[in-house]
Amino acid sequence: MNASSPSSGPAAVDATGRIVLLTTSHRVAPGLLSWPAWQAMRTADRVLCADGAHPQLPYLRDAGIAVEESSPTAEDLVAACADGRTVVVVATGEGEPALTDGLARLAGSGRVSMPELELLPASYDLPGARLLDLVQVMDRIRAECPWSSQQTHKGLAKYAVEESYELVEAIEDGDYDELREELGDVLLQVVFHARIAEEDEESPFSVDDVAGTIVAKLIHRHPHVFGDATATTPEEVKAHWLRTKAVEKRRESVTDGVPLHQPGLALAAKLASRARTAGLDVPLPTADDTSADGTSADGTSAEGRGAEGIGYELLALAARAEAEGVDPEAALRAAARAYRDAIRATEGVVG
Repeated sequence: MNASSPSSGPAAVDATGRIVLLTTSHRVAPGLLSWPAWQAMRTADRVLCADGAHPQLPYLRDAGIAVEESSPTAEDLVAACADGRTVVVVATGEGEPALTDGLARLAGSGRVSMPELELLPASYDLPGARLLDLVQVMDRIRAECPWSSQQTHKGLAKYAVEESYELVEAIEDGDYDELREELGDVLLQVVFHARIAEEDEESPFSVDDVAGTIVAKLIHRHPHVFGDATATTPEEVKAHWLRTKAVEKRRESVTDGVPLHQPGLALAAKLASRARTAGLDVPLPTADDTSADGTSADGTSAEGRGAEGIGYELLALAARAEAEGVDPEAALRAAARAYRDAIRATEGVVG
């Protein structure tokens, strides 16, 4: 393709045709193009692509589309559209910024009769498509980063806890920008652990296995959505969930599966919730529940029951909060923040 001759200049070009810039997503399988995209290429006078390794090219050629590997300038492209011709440019993954900038300059000069310009998306990202980018980036970081390549599940465990608390803080602060960022940090932990798990010699699994497991679980525990069951209230949904979960886990006790390393107030509230949901009337233990040898029910000696007494009082408060539909951890955090503000006010700290 040749640019206009110096003697004639760009103004001599009779460009009344059409330029179609075809954009595709690298996150969508090659060959899955929209019908308007196929129509544009089949009816075009020329189809150009600067990237000879573009993933779409084999599929276009299989479909009978003659694609020229060419990197035209804006002037070249305008000249190619003379006499009403149509030229389709299959954009590379980075787009065609040099080309589009050049076309914009020509159009703004007022010296060139410009062809019709059209930006035609040939494929769109599906919801969740950027997750593929995250997996790809994590693969490279795991392989090439000196720190990330040495990490283990145990070494990363503390970060999962930290990021979860930062997420909760963003939620409670009502900061949506921060919420989006913290959700990303939590998601990173999931993808990172799944990537490490791929290297396990005995029981490897991938992020696809993780997603497949939770998808199967969600479908199984929502028979009112994916099956024939009926649920019209949140309470009925919760009942479905608990029944299905009980069959899946086959637990001996309602306390099975409660993580004992979670914060104390949350642990107490969770245990109280399990007991209440199961209809178990279990009196809360107190520091006075001692055995004949002077120890409490949990083995605490009389000397230690002063401190333990506070624990039992907190247990009672947590159980009361749960029964009243209050998250004791959130309630205590709110009170602690008020206390922090009072301290700062006393110190004369503004903001």
